[in-house]
Amino acid sequence: MVGLQRFPLTLMNQNISYGKFFSYVQKRFMKAINSAQTRLDNRTRDLQLDKLVKQMKKLKLVVRMHELMSKRRASHTSIQLLSRWSNIIGLNVRVGSFIKKHPHFFQVYMHPIKRNLCLRFSQKMSDLIAEEASVIRKSGMVTVQVLKKLLMMSTNGSLHAHALWLVRREFGLPDDFRDSVVSKYPEIFRLVHPDKIELLSWDNDLAVAEIEKWRENEYREKWLSEYETRYAFPISFPTGFIIPRGYREKLKNWQRMSYLKPYEKREAVHVRTRGGVDRLEKRVVGILHEFLSLTVEKMVDVERLSHFRRDFSMEENLREILLQHPGVFYISAKGNSLTVFLREKYSKGCLVEPNPIYTVRRKMLNLVLLERRFTSLMKPLEKTKDTRLACFDVATESLDCLEEHAVSLN
Repeated sequence: MVGLQRFPLTLMNQNISYGKFFSYVQKRFMKAINSAQTRLDNRTRDLQLDKLVKQMKKLKLVVRMHELMSKRRASHTSIQLLSRWSNIIGLNVRVGSFIKKHPHFFQVYMHPIKRNLCLRFSQKMSDLIAEEASVIRKSGMVTVQVLKKLLMMSTNGSLHAHALWLVRREFGLPDDFRDSVVSKYPEIFRLVHPDKIELLSWDNDLAVAEIEKWRENEYREKWLSEYETRYAFPISFPTGFIIPRGYREKLKNWQRMSYLKPYEKREAVHVRTRGGVDRLEKRVVGILHEFLSLTVEKMVDVERLSHFRRDFSMEENLREILLQHPGVFYISAKGNSLTVFLREKYSKGCLVEPNPIYTVRRKMLNLVLLERRFTSLMKPLEKTKDTRLACFDVATESLDCLEEHAVSLN
């Protein structure tokens, strides 16, 4: 009490200001986080490619359903069984709703003996699937060249067969490529135990990256010097991309910087030397560019790339490198996964140079876009004695009820 009396009452009642850095409530001034996730969230969107990914996701679901249905011994697939496959297929909606939304893909019919609703693919979709398989089968030598180039890019001339099986659709490989491609050409490939495919003969004619064609075209038609085009990449930023200050100069220096090309033998690169890290990253950009150039649709899931990191000797963070070069690659986060595109190969959401396999898949994608439109032009189902099959729509209305019944039984 004596200590308090030493201070005047006027001083005790006066509000003392300690400045903007002093307060009764503690405030933290945190630096903005700059990580790969924040750069992914803040990147400039390409709405056309994002829309394409959402459409392709629906097509992948249909293809997955066809794979499961074709592996069954029975000639029919009931709706109850499809409802149990929802997690395997990846459907986040009811099977009945998905079927009713895409009548150009499916046909619902009553089994003549078991008297339950079953599903089959429409004639148009079945013809497109058969056409795709025929095109893949006829492009045998192209498939061999793609597989050889992938093996030539690897450090020791071998790749895991399981990794290739995961990207078989992206590269246009048949499902049985081990027998139809690897075993058919024993003078080129060899299957090594336990699960590796090895290249036996090196082809110098194929040891040229696809980017070299663009560089030669730039050198001849635009009269650019070899110094400007020898190690350059085509750059096309998405609409609305804001170029930061000093980015043009950095990009110009990066385009001129030399790097180890995909089919060249890797040598020791000293990271501590000037530009050592940048050259290693540019080498990864070159490998990813060549990898995407060999695909059918010039796109692939980023998750699939992780299976080739060790074989291609890519120790760097792939997603980080893809985000650092928005003029070369574009990452779409639609469809619950990351999909990387080769920007130069696309224009207005379509491939600039289509190939036969892409053309067939584009026809399938058009059926996805139709949804329930033009259903009146489809052939009606054959009439049966059951009144529930008097028309297609009445039959599909009971899909949700059957699905709920199947879920309750589980």
